[in-house]
Parts: sequence; C-alpha cells; structure tokens
Amino acid sequence: MKNKLKLISTANTVKIGAFVLVIVVMLIFANLSMSKTPEQAQTAELQNKTFFTQFVIAGGPIVWLVLLPMSLFCSYLAIDSCFSLSRKKLLPSGITSSISLMASKSGSSELISNFANGQDLVSKAFGSAISQRKLTGSSPNAMQQTASQSLNDQAIELLRKIEWFSVLGNVAPMIGLFGTVFGMIKAFNLLGISAGQPRPDQLASAISIALITTFWGLLIAIPSLALYGIFRARIESIVTDAARQIDTLITHFANRESSVYTAKTQVPLEQKKHKIQTKLDTDIQPIRSF
Repeated sequence: MKNKLKLISTANTVKIGAFVLVIVVMLIFANLSMSKTPEQAQTAELQNKTFFTQFVIAGGPIVWLVLLPMSLFCSYLAIDSCFSLSRKKLLPSGITSSISLMASKSGSSELISNFANGQDLVSKAFGSAISQRKLTGSSPNAMQQTASQSLNDQAIELLRKIEWFSVLGNVAPMIGLFGTVFGMIKAFNLLGISAGQPRPDQLASAISIALITTFWGLLIAIPSLALYGIFRARIESIVTDAARQIDTLITHFANRESSVYTAKTQVPLEQKKHKIQTKLDTDIQPIRSF
C-alpha cells in the first residue's frame, strides 16, 4: 500500500514538474520576444513595409495629388504614342505604289473622295494637292507646295502631341524640388520646436517627404525627356520619308496628266489635218479635170 502511494506521489511530482517546465519555457520565449531592442523592432517594422507604404504614402499630399497623377498621365501618353506614331500607321509600306495605281485608274474627283478620309501622311498631303489642282488648275510646282504645306501641318500637329513629354520632363523635377524644400522646412521646424531633440519618427517623416518627392520628380522626368527625344526623332524620320514619296507621286501624276493631255490634243489635230487635206483634194480635183 505504501509502495503504491509512493508511486502515485512520484508520478504526480513528475507531471507537476513537467507542467512547470513547460510554463517556464513559455515565459522565457515570451520574455525574449518582448525584450527586443528598439532598433530591432524598428528593423522588423521597416521590413514589413511595402513599396506603396514607403514611396507613396510616406511622400505626403505632393506625391498623392500631383506627382502620382503626372506619372500615370506620362504612362498613358507613352502607350498612346507607341501606337499613334508608329510607322505602320503614318507611312504604310507600299502606299506610294497604291496611290499611283489608283491615280492611273481614277479621275480627280474620285481621287479626292478616296483621299478625303486618309489616315497616313502621304494620302492626306496628296489629297490636298489634288483638291487644290482641281479648284485652281495649279501647276505641278504648285501641287508640290500644297503637299509640302499639308505635310508640314501634319508634322506640327504630331510634334504638338509629344510636347507634353517635354512639359512633364521639365515640370516634374521642379515639383520634386518643391517637395524637398517643404520637407526640409518641416524638419527644421521640428528641430526648433523640440529644442534640437525631436522625436526620430517625426524627423524621419519630414526627411522622407523631402527625399520621396525628389525621387518621384526624377522618376517622371527622366523617362519623359527620353521618350520626347525618341518620338521626335521618329516623327522627323517619317516626315522626311513621306516628303520624298510625295515628290515622286506628284511627278508621276504630272507626267501622266501631261501624256493624257497630249494624247487628247493630238487626236483632234490629226482629224483636223485629215479634213483639211480631204477638202483640198476635193477642191483641186475639178481644176485638175479641167
């Protein structure tokens, strides 16, 4: 009996000891987790922050209301310009031969109606030249001047469209600099209010505004100016090629018109000569008989 009681007492002692050991281990881990230094806690918090938190929310209203919408607008312009300023749309391959074939089979009225809603540079410029020729009967040189003026107007319109990249590229750094000045003023105000010992989180917030606004300003300006140069060079190259093709078209059209006009005038002239010769033969025949 005594042995049984002793065994039961030993088992209870083991259970209690194990329970106490588990509690001690849990308390030790809890104490270790709660005894992190402020630097370790700040590092853990920084690692949990996302890009949106660090570079958008921390930037303040200047980023939320000005720089972020500007970046979205720049992205929209870049995507739209990639499609609207493509060579395939502005100067399709084979457009010169297509227009030449159409001009050889159609009259001026049909050409004007076909090119009235043209989307590429060559069709619009050539359509303007044909319309001017029909209205005023202008010479090939005048047609070339009309086509060049139309092409120049189209180029100005395309350049005006990409001018937004230049505006964004020049304005965005100024807004970023404004945010930098604003953040530094805020930081110095905190230093003055707290007698040179501000709270680190408040000082870090002010400096974050100064640096993040500069970051966004440069992030917008660099791609904007790069895209402006790329699209401007593309427009100039396409317009130069279009001008060469228009000169070829107008020369071909003028030669065709000249050949048609010569053929139309030669036929009546030959008929007139034949009539005169027939009349002379008729008049001279009685005299010869006499």
